[in-house]
Amino acid sequence: MKDFMLLFIGSDYVTQGLSPEEMQARMGKWFAWNDKMQAQGIVKHGEALQSTGRRVTGENRTVTDGPFAESKELIGGYYVISVADYDAAVEVAQDYPDYDLGGKVEIREIMVFDQ
Repeated sequence: MKDFMLLFIGSDYVTQGLSPEEMQARMGKWFAWNDKMQAQGIVKHGEALQSTGRRVTGENRTVTDGPFAESKELIGGYYVISVADYDAAVEVAQDYPDYDLGGKVEIREIMVFDQ
């Protein structure tokens, strides 16, 4: 088995204009997806991320507060899953709840270093 990170990319629910009821229903879809992965024993970790943050860049370590004007999309959260290969990770990503809001899932294999 290999570990993969699923990065969830899109805009936040507030900018989508979702009502509190719609947000609650959407969270139900997220919980159901998490429960499915837990039952399969493949999810290792995952978290939702705040839409704001800080970025440190350059030789002078310039700090800027986000959201960042140059970013049209934000990383809203992630899961780390353990599956056989990219094809299996893509299959897991089929249940991502926010495709209908224009969301995307970026799948990256986690690099393992020999120690």
